[in-house]
Amino acid sequence: MPMGKPAGVRCVQLDEAQRCRLFGQTGRPAVCVQLKPAADMCGDNAAQAEAWLARLEHATAPLRPPPTPSPQATRGPASGRAMP
Repeated sequence: MPMGKPAGVRCVQLDEAQRCRLFGQTGRPAVCVQLKPAADMCGDNAAQAEAWLARLEHATAPLRPPPTPSPQATRGPASGRAMP
Protein backbone atom coordinates (compact mmCIF):
# COMPACT_ATOMS: atom_id res chain seq x y z
CA MET A 1 0.00 0.00 0.00
CA PRO A 2 2.25 2.79 -1.29
CA MET A 3 0.30 5.58 0.43
CA GLY A 4 -0.01 3.67 3.70
CA LYS A 5 -2.87 1.64 5.12
CA PRO A 6 -5.80 3.65 6.40
CA ALA A 7 -7.17 2.67 9.81
CA GLY A 8 -9.93 0.11 9.55
CA VAL A 9 -8.84 -1.14 6.13
CA ARG A 10 -7.53 -4.69 5.84
CA CYS A 11 -3.92 -4.82 4.70
CA VAL A 12 -3.63 -6.02 1.11
CA GLN A 13 -0.54 -8.02 2.08
CA LEU A 14 -2.45 -10.45 4.31
CA ASP A 15 -3.02 -13.86 2.75
CA GLU A 16 -6.02 -16.16 3.26
CA ALA A 17 -4.52 -17.41 6.54
CA GLN A 18 -4.09 -13.81 7.82
CA ARG A 19 -0.30 -14.05 7.41
CA CYS A 20 1.81 -11.22 6.06
CA ARG A 21 3.15 -11.86 2.57
CA LEU A 22 6.00 -9.40 3.25
CA PHE A 23 7.14 -10.87 6.58
CA GLY A 24 10.93 -11.04 6.67
CA GLN A 25 11.36 -9.06 3.45
CA THR A 26 13.25 -5.78 3.24
CA GLY A 27 10.23 -4.01 1.68
CA ARG A 28 8.06 -4.56 4.75
CA PRO A 29 6.80 -1.23 6.16
CA ALA A 30 8.69 0.10 9.19
CA VAL A 31 5.52 0.27 11.28
CA CYS A 32 5.04 -3.47 10.76
CA VAL A 33 8.67 -4.27 11.53
CA GLN A 34 8.51 -2.25 14.76
CA LEU A 35 5.25 -3.83 15.96
CA LYS A 36 6.25 -6.52 18.45
CA PRO A 37 3.44 -8.93 19.35
CA ALA A 38 2.85 -9.68 23.03
CA ALA A 39 0.40 -11.92 24.87
CA ASP A 40 -1.93 -9.01 25.75
CA MET A 41 -1.98 -7.93 22.11
CA CYS A 42 -2.74 -11.39 20.73
CA GLY A 43 -5.32 -12.41 23.33
CA ASP A 44 -6.76 -15.91 23.28
CA ASN A 45 -8.07 -15.89 19.72
CA ALA A 46 -8.11 -14.02 16.41
CA ALA A 47 -11.13 -11.90 17.38
CA GLN A 48 -9.32 -10.57 20.47
CA ALA A 49 -6.18 -9.82 18.44
CA GLU A 50 -8.22 -8.00 15.77
CA ALA A 51 -10.00 -5.96 18.47
CA TRP A 52 -6.63 -4.96 19.95
CA LEU A 53 -5.36 -3.87 16.53
CA ALA A 54 -8.58 -1.91 15.89
CA ARG A 55 -8.10 -0.02 19.18
CA LEU A 56 -4.47 0.69 18.26
CA GLU A 57 -5.48 1.99 14.82
CA HIS A 58 -8.19 4.19 16.35
CA ALA A 59 -5.79 5.58 18.98
CA THR A 60 -3.12 6.41 16.40
CA ALA A 61 -5.31 7.63 13.52
CA PRO A 62 -4.50 11.15 12.31
CA LEU A 63 -6.88 13.86 13.44
CA ARG A 64 -9.33 15.02 10.83
CA PRO A 65 -9.22 18.73 10.03
CA PRO A 66 -12.31 20.69 11.10
CA PRO A 67 -14.88 21.21 8.35
CA THR A 68 -14.60 24.38 6.32
CA PRO A 69 -17.54 26.70 7.02
CA SER A 70 -19.88 27.27 4.11
CA PRO A 71 -20.29 30.81 2.71
CA GLN A 72 -23.79 30.95 4.22
CA ALA A 73 -22.38 30.33 7.69
CA THR A 74 -20.31 33.54 7.52
CA ARG A 75 -23.19 35.82 6.48
CA GLY A 76 -25.51 37.74 8.74
CA PRO A 77 -29.01 36.33 9.33
CA ALA A 78 -30.99 38.39 6.84
CA SER A 79 -28.71 41.04 5.46
CA GLY A 80 -26.74 38.78 3.17
CA ARG A 81 -23.61 40.71 4.11
CA ALA A 82 -20.57 39.05 5.58
CA MET A 83 -20.28 39.23 9.33
CA PRO A 84 -17.15 40.93 10.74
